Amino acid sequence: MPRMRVIAGSARGKNLQALPGEDVTRPTIDRVKEAMFSSIQFLVPGARVLDLFAGSGQLGIEALSRGARSCIFVDQAPAALAVVAANCKAAGVERQSDIRQSEALAFLANIRGPFDLVLLDPPYHRDILPGVLTALQDKVAPGGVVLAESERGAQLPEQAGALVRTKQYHYGKIMVSRYEREGEA
Repeated sequence: MPRMRVIAGSARGKNLQALPGEDVTRPTIDRVKEAMFSSIQFLVPGARVLDLFAGSGQLGIEALSRGARSCIFVDQAPAALAVVAANCKAAGVERQSDIRQSEALAFLANIRGPFDLVLLDPPYHRDILPGVLTALQDKVAPGGVVLAESERGAQLPEQAGALVRTKQYHYGKIMVSRYEREGEA
C-alpha cells in the first residue's frame, strides 16, 4: 500500500494510517491529491468541509492542514472511523474535526450544511455518486465546490440540481470531477 502523508500546511509531512486492503479504503495518490487541492487553494482557508466516504480521512485532513475552519468526516465503517480519529490526532487537527458514523445518503438526509467544500471518494464501481450529488445540491454553499473522485469513465451527470460540473481531470485510471454550486458566493 502506498505511503500516505499530508502534502501541505500545518501538518505537512505527517504520515497517515490506512486500513489494510483496498476493499475498505483506497488512498488518494499524492499527485491526484496535490492537483485537487491546487485547483481549490483559494477556497480552502476558512472553509466548512465535508469529507464523505472519509476512509482514512486524508482528504479532510489535507483541507484542515491548509486552513479549513472545520471538517465533518463521515464513513459507515467503524474501523475506518478509528483510523480517521487517529490520523486527525497525529496531524493535530482533532479540535476542528467532527467524526460521524453513517451511510452517506442517510447522513445527507439529516444534515443542513452549508459546506464550502465537499470531498467525495466513494468505493469505485458502485454508481453511488449521481445519487449523492443530487442529495448534496442544497447542502453546498453558493459558490461552493464538490470534488468527486471516481474511476475513469464513471458516468456522472453534467448537472445535479444547483451543482454544475465545471471540469474533469484524468490521472491514469482515476477521474476527478469538479462541481460548483450556482449562485452568489
